[in-house]
Amino acid sequence: MKRVAVVGFGYIGSVIGAVLADRGCQVVGIDLNQGLVDAVNRGECPIPEPGIDDLVAKTVAAGRLSASTDMAAVAGADVVVVTVGTPLSDEYDADLSHIRAACMGIAPHLHDGQVLMVKSTVPPGVTRRMAEEVLLPAARIHVAFSPERLAEGAAIREFQTLPIVVGGMDRAATAAAAAFWRSVLDVEVIEVASPETAELVKLACNQWIDLNIALAHELAKLADALPWPIDTLEVIRGANSLKKGQHYVNILTPSNGVGGYCLTKDPWFIDALGKSNGLDLRLSAAGRTVNDGMPAYVADAVDLFLKGRGKKAAKIAVLGYSFKTNSGDCRFTPVDPLLAALRAAGHDDLHIADPMVSDAEAAHHGVVLTRDLDAALDGADAVIINAAHDAFKALGVADFSRLLSPGALIYDGRIYYDRAMIDALTASGFVYRGVGRSI
Repeated sequence: MKRVAVVGFGYIGSVIGAVLADRGCQVVGIDLNQGLVDAVNRGECPIPEPGIDDLVAKTVAAGRLSASTDMAAVAGADVVVVTVGTPLSDEYDADLSHIRAACMGIAPHLHDGQVLMVKSTVPPGVTRRMAEEVLLPAARIHVAFSPERLAEGAAIREFQTLPIVVGGMDRAATAAAAAFWRSVLDVEVIEVASPETAELVKLACNQWIDLNIALAHELAKLADALPWPIDTLEVIRGANSLKKGQHYVNILTPSNGVGGYCLTKDPWFIDALGKSNGLDLRLSAAGRTVNDGMPAYVADAVDLFLKGRGKKAAKIAVLGYSFKTNSGDCRFTPVDPLLAALRAAGHDDLHIADPMVSDAEAAHHGVVLTRDLDAALDGADAVIINAAHDAFKALGVADFSRLLSPGALIYDGRIYYDRAMIDALTASGFVYRGVGRSI
């Protein structure tokens, strides 16, 4: 049985730890958050990821998963996985204080022969720096970087299906890290030449996603501005039918903006890395600027409609606070700047509903949720749909007709209603708008 220590037992760490424990490993999650540690040891998990509660309860009950605040717990592990956060600094670079503190905390307890993998998202060169300055002086261990590439809402499934990339400080470290993943997960393992290569893989993935979404947003704004009926979703569907090389064009979909812990910061890591190496890279900042501007763009559209109807004290139902469909994750949600823009325009009667977000999580973000969806919609002059949660998909024309004010605006930011639904809403007297859907 492989013994694994996961240092940093937050969103990614808890998924990795619970899955590895379910796969037969003896896992200890190490985190400085005493409340989190106590919850895990009770068989509970406060992380808002579908399925994680059951997996933690199952593996704790089986005696294969536990948690601790003691860094010395790494001493009993064959493999150490570091997954602490690397937030964006005030200089728009990576704040490495957490990963350095974690490495310094575990270094005195490491022993020869262990495999240590960094999974925290970092710019190229950081794993090598931590290894040379902190880890390798403490013990003869195999150090590698292995990026996490999991999406909120599907993290458990993706961890057990997506290929895993590993790049070690030397060939032996790469081989040791790859051998571990092959022994515990039935997935493809891609070995690369260095930790720096693997580090850049993660940043490249998120750069591609962020720029792709920015392209969708630019197309949507153009469709809205042109004087013809253009549905950006039809444009994207048509464009995506073109095969180039081995793959098809794959433009993603527009919405009210981009949120989450990774996409909002990782492109800035690339931008800062370019600057520090004498390069003027343009794409990262451009994509971030476009995507960060979408909440205000949506708020402006709603404000223009309401004031055009003379609605100075309008009630607005905001459906969805988390940044992703069927997830309760609210980290860097674009709904926050959307709400701020609406309030700045004079709209204070905002009713925010999100069945996926707990009251504790909402309170952490300073938001009060309306738990009764009917109450949020009742008498609303506008509805802004920010997430395609199942509860929101279940709403039909009859629900809107029963609850909304006559002639209310339905601003579709994530469900992407089809023509039949749009026609039915329009026939019922509602005004439909979508991001880039001037149809």
